[in-house]
Amino acid sequence: MSDSPIIESRDGGIHRLHFNRPKVLNAIDTATAQALLAALRRLQDDPALRVLILSGEGRSFMAGGDIAQFRDDPAAVPNTLIAPLNESMQIIANLRAPVIASIQGPVAGAGMSMALACDLVVAADTTRFNFAYVNLGTCCDLGASWSLPRTVGLHKALEIALLSDPIDAAEAQRLGLVSRVVAADQLTAETDKLARRLAAGAPIAQGTLKQLMRRSIERDFAGQLDAERQGFATCAATEDFKEGVNAFLEKRPATYTGR
Repeated sequence: MSDSPIIESRDGGIHRLHFNRPKVLNAIDTATAQALLAALRRLQDDPALRVLILSGEGRSFMAGGDIAQFRDDPAAVPNTLIAPLNESMQIIANLRAPVIASIQGPVAGAGMSMALACDLVVAADTTRFNFAYVNLGTCCDLGASWSLPRTVGLHKALEIALLSDPIDAAEAQRLGLVSRVVAADQLTAETDKLARRLAAGAPIAQGTLKQLMRRSIERDFAGQLDAERQGFATCAATEDFKEGVNAFLEKRPATYTGR
């Protein structure tokens, strides 16, 4: 396998970014953060992108930040590591395409925060979450303080963050931290199956739904109703909407082109 910290692959409209530092459980360092950001900057302008998958080589999706870098130059971490990762999380949130985290093994710190930033999370039954930040004497990053309370509620989020107890895959699913739990040896196959299903859908409708859901917290009810009305108008002007309506009336599968 390549020495690159991230391996990219493409299958039609499905793009995979695969973290490739298995010897350190894919702990993220500056080089990896920069590689992730560069890839996401390219993808955000890719009209053919239908689904993005984030995954990790070896026995862990991502065990957090690179502790050696924290030790060697802690003052530089906010600018050299967190800043590019923050931009990456913004791109993930703003992408029209759904983003799937495909995770396994120990997922801690930045790995947990990154998984929470994705739209869907498919977890192997070997997955073990740990918020971990407080164990290093620091607060969280990558938007975890935004996403975690919105996922599990304030008090549960504080319990997870302050105590940093391990959370197994079944409990993570119960809490809503992951979408699906699958057998470890089926993780790639099940993730790809989900990605293909999403890629076959209407991309403008999916992207509109994604942004409506993500931005709903920022609006009052009246504002959300108006955003939904505008979103429907956008979708109704597409060829995909016409195809979907006709397919429904004719009782046949729809074929979406992204138009």
